[in-house]
Amino acid sequence: MVDEVLELLRERGHRLTKPREAVARALLEAEDWLRPEQVWEVAHHYCPSVGLVTVYRTLALLEELGVARRIHLAHGCHGYAPAEMHHGHHLVCRSCNQVLEFLGTEDLAPLIAQVSRRTGFVVEEHLLELVGRCPACQQT
Repeated sequence: MVDEVLELLRERGHRLTKPREAVARALLEAEDWLRPEQVWEVAHHYCPSVGLVTVYRTLALLEELGVARRIHLAHGCHGYAPAEMHHGHHLVCRSCNQVLEFLGTEDLAPLIAQVSRRTGFVVEEHLLELVGRCPACQQT
């Protein structure tokens, strides 16, 4: 997957630098979503000269290319996860910040159509995040 993303960057005319490659590798090899600071920590192992500004810019570029998804967290913070072939939604624990993905099998088209008719807004895509407390945090 990493090589395919690097090729996509080249095809779209983006420079392929060692820091940018390290950021892509850090995100795409992760088993879970990461905050930008965590991406930097992992990317730093691949390329010690990678800076946090490069991490933010590269994550934004990967999101723009459809390779990464932004996950919104409390207090305006966010993390990133590799974009998968399926469209997923997220459960976010406000206590421990755990993020669980669940498949978007529910048909939201009627709701989106209703909102579009009522507002005149053309919806091109959607993001669904449900925020609450995970089972472990409910016990404390």
